[in-house]
Amino acid sequence: MLTKNHLIIALCTGTFLVQTTDALAYDAVATVVQSTPITQTVNRPTQQCWTEGQQTVQPPPQEHNYVGGVLGTIAGGLLGSTIGRGSGRVAGAAIGAGIGALTGDALANSDSSQAAPYSVPVQRCQQVDHYETVTTGYQVTFDYDGQRFSTRLPYDPGSRLPINVTVTPRSTQ
Repeated sequence: MLTKNHLIIALCTGTFLVQTTDALAYDAVATVVQSTPITQTVNRPTQQCWTEGQQTVQPPPQEHNYVGGVLGTIAGGLLGSTIGRGSGRVAGAAIGAGIGALTGDALANSDSSQAAPYSVPVQRCQQVDHYETVTTGYQVTFDYDGQRFSTRLPYDPGSRLPINVTVTPRSTQ
């Protein structure tokens, strides 16, 4: 029993005979009732590449054969000079030389003006979606001391779940 002197000493020193409010904590094991995986579909795209042949036309060679033009000019000039008389012969030779030059050049370079098709390797790429289902956690329902609780965990606890129990006094107010 507190006397008046004890109460004054308790008030002055700040010590009271009251139950402490510190919490008590201990480890226990709960029984897992249900553990359901929580999943999410995730896209992990990749790049897929391959090489295929593309048809193209080879450009004509840059070298030009002038021998045909020269020979055509000479032959056309000689043939043209046999036509006509007087100043007509000179005109015939000039026209024959011009036509011979064009014809000789065309014949000499006819093979090189044809383009040859060929195949060139070309790399092609495309993005390919890869969807996969990933487990992001578990929704766990467990029993402890006759009560049922539910929580989300990053792992599957199995049939038993270690828990931490904290006991604190209830406020009477």
